[in-house]
Amino acid sequence: MANPFEDPEATYHVLVNDELQHSLWPVFADVPEGWTVALSDSGRQVCLDFINEQWTDMRPNSLVKAMNATH
Repeated sequence: MANPFEDPEATYHVLVNDELQHSLWPVFADVPEGWTVALSDSGRQVCLDFINEQWTDMRPNSLVKAMNATH
């Protein structure tokens, strides 16, 4: 069985969690608890481009907030 995250012909979602982390997610799989759909029903490359444009800070949101609170 091929990896469902690497199928260039499949349809995907981009998921985001409370830490503002992003994930490529195949549409056939249930969205895990704690994640929401930020971009739905799109091609793999469209989703990857969206992730690259939106997720520019790899630090978890809680770390960003903690670091900002100390300054």
